[in-house]
Amino acid sequence: MEWIQQLVNGVSLGSIYALIALGYTMVYGIIKLINFAHGDVFMIGAFIGFYAIAEWQLGFFPALLLAMALCAVFGVVIERIAYKRLRNATRIAALITAIGVSLLIEYTTIFFRGAQPAAYPDVFANKSFTILGVQISSTSILILSVAIILMVLLQFIVHKTKIGKAMRAVSHDVDAARLMGINVDNTISATFAIGSALAGAAGVIFGVYYTKIDPLMGVIPGVKAFIAAVLGGIGIIPGAMVGGMLLGVVESLVSALGFSLWRDAAAFVILILILIFRPSGIFGKNAREKV
Repeated sequence: MEWIQQLVNGVSLGSIYALIALGYTMVYGIIKLINFAHGDVFMIGAFIGFYAIAEWQLGFFPALLLAMALCAVFGVVIERIAYKRLRNATRIAALITAIGVSLLIEYTTIFFRGAQPAAYPDVFANKSFTILGVQISSTSILILSVAIILMVLLQFIVHKTKIGKAMRAVSHDVDAARLMGINVDNTISATFAIGSALAGAAGVIFGVYYTKIDPLMGVIPGVKAFIAAVLGGIGIIPGAMVGGMLLGVVESLVSALGFSLWRDAAAFVILILILIFRPSGIFGKNAREKV
């Protein structure tokens, strides 16, 4: 029963990683950029949810929607100001800019509110349900439900809407998409908006689940979500979902074995192994590249 309990905890944690990883993989799939500021958008979403619930007395779902909307706008602003001019720049220039944006967001937040952590208010009466001898909290069920709904909604947007079709076209061939009349700049901005909205939702869910947030909280989950994206196959949306879930389950099982201090290290061991034995990820395919 202990193992099943840890599996449930792992799936809840993995769903948070998956939501963040989707932002990484969508942006990489479109413009081949690793947006290391994405973890800090997750942090901003957590704080928006915190102030919406604690100061403005909103419920969980209005706070979640507000965080998603504001993070979507924030993601577009980051893309337009920091990344748009670097479309044709070298990969290393874009990467350094992403790290710089990440540090700017973190320390601007510290400047305005201080570095002290904040305790997330209780938004639900945390009840537990016993199913086949396993205790599952109502918070875990809520987190998993919200994450699954958002993932299904993302799949619908990508495969059934006009903007989703444009995103897939730009991902496949930017120049051909532009020749076919697709507004590439708006498509890239929409990708940042959707990815940032998912990160904002993950931030609120994380705050409700772990109850403590701080301005540097996005660093480790952001890196782990990147590992999840690589694990599943970066640039592949289902891969990010599966990679996040797998990473959450592995961390929980490592904790269950009594190695809780090594749970962060486990993520990096997975990254090293996947880069050595299957660099393209679980869902990725080896593609020939012209030099």
